[in-house]
Amino acid sequence: MSFEVKARALPKGRHNLPLHVVRASQRERLLEAMLASVAERGFAATTVPQVVADARVSRNAFYALFTDKTECFIALCDELAADLFDYFASLQGDDWVDLLRSGASHYLRFWSERPAFARTYFVELPSAGPRAIAQRDRQYQRFLALFDDLAQLARPKGDLPPLVPKLLVVSITEIVAAEVRAGRTEQLTAIEDELVDIMVRLLTV
Repeated sequence: MSFEVKARALPKGRHNLPLHVVRASQRERLLEAMLASVAERGFAATTVPQVVADARVSRNAFYALFTDKTECFIALCDELAADLFDYFASLQGDDWVDLLRSGASHYLRFWSERPAFARTYFVELPSAGPRAIAQRDRQYQRFLALFDDLAQLARPKGDLPPLVPKLLVVSITEIVAAEVRAGRTEQLTAIEDELVDIMVRLLTV
């Protein structure tokens, strides 16, 4: 799902749209409103009444889809993480350095093109509490799996220290988060060459 283009509102008045179509439209608009609000106001200051008003969706519809604002926020993060990982799932080849560079380029471009989501995810997510932290940890595991696969190509003998993939995931996340906090989200692609060089060194040390 892309939040670059606003979700289309349902027709006004009575209509014969199936319930699942109505709910899908409402859900997308609520996620858009959640993203805009958290990016602007922060998670703590975001409220369900304000989100439903911005989305032009009723409170009843919100609670038919989500138990609370945290669940809505986590759904937003999951949707956009799925967009990110769709690309990685399509990567194929035997040259692990080319795969690494392609993945790093896409990762940095993904965040640089989505400054609102970058701020929401890297700055505001901890404010959403344990459930949101658990969501982030799930994404960490997916990235660990990606680096494990790369490590098998880079070190076919299997002699890579087991902490290296975790070190890469945590350090890259913090490097990107620091750039976002410093207001340099749209310049993230500028660190690609240096980041790739560091990753190659760690995977071949």
